[in-house]
Amino acid sequence: MYLIYNILAVLLVILALPVFAVRMIREEGFTERLKQSLGWLPSATVDRLSGKAPIWLHAASVGEIVAASPIVREIRRELPGIPIMVSAVTATGYDMAKRIIPEADGVIFFPLDLPFLSRAVITKIRPRIFLLVETELWPNFLKAAKTLRIPVMMVNGRISEKSLGRYSYFRTVLKDMLATIVKFCMQSSIDAQYIIQLGADTDKVFVTGNTKFDQSYTELTTDQKRLLSRELKLRDSGRVIVAGSTHKGEEELLFNAFRQITGECPNTQLIIAPRDILRADELVELAAKCRFTAVRRTKLLSQQSPQQPDMIIVDTIGELGKIYGMADIVYVGGSLVPHGGHNILEPAAHGKPILVGPHMFNFKDTYAMLSERQACITVSDSADLAQTLLNLLNNPELLNKMGQEALLIINENQGASHKSALYVKEVLQSYVPVQNH
Repeated sequence: MYLIYNILAVLLVILALPVFAVRMIREEGFTERLKQSLGWLPSATVDRLSGKAPIWLHAASVGEIVAASPIVREIRRELPGIPIMVSAVTATGYDMAKRIIPEADGVIFFPLDLPFLSRAVITKIRPRIFLLVETELWPNFLKAAKTLRIPVMMVNGRISEKSLGRYSYFRTVLKDMLATIVKFCMQSSIDAQYIIQLGADTDKVFVTGNTKFDQSYTELTTDQKRLLSRELKLRDSGRVIVAGSTHKGEEELLFNAFRQITGECPNTQLIIAPRDILRADELVELAAKCRFTAVRRTKLLSQQSPQQPDMIIVDTIGELGKIYGMADIVYVGGSLVPHGGHNILEPAAHGKPILVGPHMFNFKDTYAMLSERQACITVSDSADLAQTLLNLLNNPELLNKMGQEALLIINENQGASHKSALYVKEVLQSYVPVQNH
């Protein structure tokens, strides 16, 4: 099975070479990303960490980086003398790590999971432990870690129903990968059951909770909030609706609902953050067709915009978590279209009432938790969204009650990151780092 996997991996890289060439020409920063993915790590990072046996934490993209940030913070508190390196797969994840994990001694792009390459990179870094966030399972990398006697832990582990079915096709390789992992720190009892069902040793599986409850990078002081309000050109006496992580086909539904809102509450503004920021211009054009004035966030920063537009299109990375703090009501995207939803804990941490569509299957636990306690309302379509928004805007007591309940849920469920850090400490107490040769 490893042979088949490696043949396919090498073929995919060969087939992608023309795409890589085009992206190197057109996409700023892609050349550096590709170099690191092929094992040429920044010399400054290697020099800083060489011979120091860092803790290596890997998170694929933005969502996993958000989950990783409080873990890194807690590890720094528990193990202050040990350097920490963070890796990401995507450019947005890499940029997010640079922004919200100042405790990291180095941030790199994760190497492609090719035979020999994984071992070469691990040998270069020689981490004392490798922490994978959620379900970042890479066969060659984990095999090399096992060969080099690097302990591996899963932190904030999550297994979706979709992943459960997909992994079942790779039983042989999966069994070897799971056997490499010394501890599984899972988000929930359901995730723990799923990882055991896939073949993890029951004695190695622990339910520590969701580290996203511990995130603090989105916190806003009064001065920061005042500054952000000026930068976004928010209206002094207006109401603000923030729609985060929206997808194609979803914005039309939101704009239709917003038209009804402005009919009754004309001073309301919509801040919309598409999941893919490259779609920002597309949304500006769509807003114009709907007869709204919309301006990209980056144009607001450079003062190239009319005063107080109807809509602000967020085309920056890593800002949405703070922008949620400016909302009266938050809609979390990927849920009126069948994408599976996105993280609802960020707006909850700001004490905001939350609306979502019916498609929240990727976040069942947190969605159920907030819904059962009326901190999150599910809407079925554009008309239902408009009516629910109007009902909430006209009911300040209900808005406040939903927000307070969201904050209470966040406070009740904090501590997963600290538990994970303690498990890391426990593993390292019985581990002697392998020295470079």
